[in-house]
Amino acid sequence: MENKFIQIIKKKWLRSIALTILLFAIIVAVYLVINFAVQQANFTDFDFTKEKIYSISQATKDKLQNLDKHVTICVYNMYEYVEDFAYKYAKLNDHIKVEKLENLNAKTDWKTNYGVTDTSSFVVIQTEDREKILFNSDFYTYDYTTYEEIDTTEEAITNAILDVTIEEKPKICFLTGHNLYSEDYFQYLQMSLEDEANEVEYIDLLKTGSVPEDCRVLVITALKEDITEKERDAILDYIEKGGEILLLMDPNLNKIQMPNFQDVLDEYGVSISDGYLLEGDANQMMAGAPNYIIAPIYSGSEIVKNISMGLNICLINPGKLDFASAEELEEKKVTLETLATVSDKAFYRTDLESSSETKIDSDEDAAGATVAAMFTKEVDEDNTSKLIVFANTAFATNVQIDPQYYILAITNYNNEDVLLNSVSYLTQREDNITIRKDSEAVTTYNVTEMQTRIVLGLIFSIPILIVVIGIVVWQLRRRKK
Repeated sequence: MENKFIQIIKKKWLRSIALTILLFAIIVAVYLVINFAVQQANFTDFDFTKEKIYSISQATKDKLQNLDKHVTICVYNMYEYVEDFAYKYAKLNDHIKVEKLENLNAKTDWKTNYGVTDTSSFVVIQTEDREKILFNSDFYTYDYTTYEEIDTTEEAITNAILDVTIEEKPKICFLTGHNLYSEDYFQYLQMSLEDEANEVEYIDLLKTGSVPEDCRVLVITALKEDITEKERDAILDYIEKGGEILLLMDPNLNKIQMPNFQDVLDEYGVSISDGYLLEGDANQMMAGAPNYIIAPIYSGSEIVKNISMGLNICLINPGKLDFASAEELEEKKVTLETLATVSDKAFYRTDLESSSETKIDSDEDAAGATVAAMFTKEVDEDNTSKLIVFANTAFATNVQIDPQYYILAITNYNNEDVLLNSVSYLTQREDNITIRKDSEAVTTYNVTEMQTRIVLGLIFSIPILIVVIGIVVWQLRRRKK
């Protein structure tokens, strides 16, 4: 009788263990099935981060909303994060699809063209007649000051799509030969322009003789001496053909005589001051420095249209813009639009010996002085020439203004966005007038192998431990009964 009772107890024990194991197996199976279904469905992830760093930014949506070419994003052996991000583009526009490659059997030409192998990791963005490859290194950059990886996945994919779909890249020409700043100072701006699917070229008019026919925007930066008559005539000819100009001009502190260059400016009725501005409003200066002037871009301007937030530029020792009278502008067939001004507490200084941060006797009141403007000149019935001018060059350079936080002049405030939007407007790419995602805020954290093992161990051991504890507690309760 006792043996039979023990056998019954054992059978119940075994049956309970079997049921528990079966239940656990069912839970695991359901989890795997759901996980597989979610992966196949490619649901859009929920992004609860404040900066929405795991979502497609409004900038990309603006750039791709009118995309009418079929684009395929081919993903091979890439991180799951990059793959997931690619599928976000497919949901953004019906013309975009994602293809996850399991092997390269049908892509042998890539091995020849790009030197990839079966163990490589890459993404290829392709249309019917063009393609661009992105490798792992294209999806991040590295900040050697903070020792952090900065994620650039969205920027890389978006710019690659633009690169293969844009009919013709606008050519942006930087004038060289008499510049105060060398080309090195504009490397960041050049890179940003090229990332926006522009072609950048530096030209010397004494060598070329004229502005290239395919130049969409001529960029002129601060001069250390006057241009020659030959260069002046080449620029004037460019204007007469409806050419567009972006002018980044520092104040003429050394009072260099530049009659030839002034002839160019006279076409639009504008001149640059010999002195510089200082800000008297603490809310309109950076870190209590009156020579770092924060100026808001007027919200009604074409270069910030469709942007729901205010944009501020931070100019460094800027000059002020002076204009011809309204009658003279009308005679020149020029329309003036003010883009940015200083505050009512700003003042103008010509005494270069003074280092005072407050207004001195020789300073002049400069309330509301203009530091950025746009001119539209009617060349003939069919053509106009536009000039966007900022009374500062330094704000567009990669000069490091804060060594501690590695802030560059061009990345300070909205300087980069305003410059890129200005070029987009001048090249008639209004869909590219937007706010770019701040990639510096998107950093990645690399876990070690040991940390990965710990996390995986916790994931699998905790459910098993709970099941074991449940069995033990259940048995103890049965014995007490």
